[in-house]
Amino acid sequence: MSFFISDAYAQGGQAAGGGLEVLLFPILLIVIFYFLLIRPQAKRAKEHKKMVEALAKGDEIVTNGGLLGRVLDVGETFATVEIADGIEVQLQKMRSPP
Repeated sequence: MSFFISDAYAQGGQAAGGGLEVLLFPILLIVIFYFLLIRPQAKRAKEHKKMVEALAKGDEIVTNGGLLGRVLDVGETFATVEIADGIEVQLQKMRSPP
């Protein structure tokens, strides 16, 4: 039967690597994820929050849904936006991007 399946032999050699070498790869992966994913996203969220808090009457905005309009009134959690002549909508201010 060994004609179709080759025999497996154990190789003699070195023992397993040390603890530091084993932990190096996961630590490196966490550092890469932090600088490429987590840090830029946190920075964008901070800028968005700052922009929403600075919203004032007369500003022109574009919502995530695609509505374009001018801010008429700004409350604590809502903003009234005029999207056309005589058409006003009330939008909820979001503190962080979705």
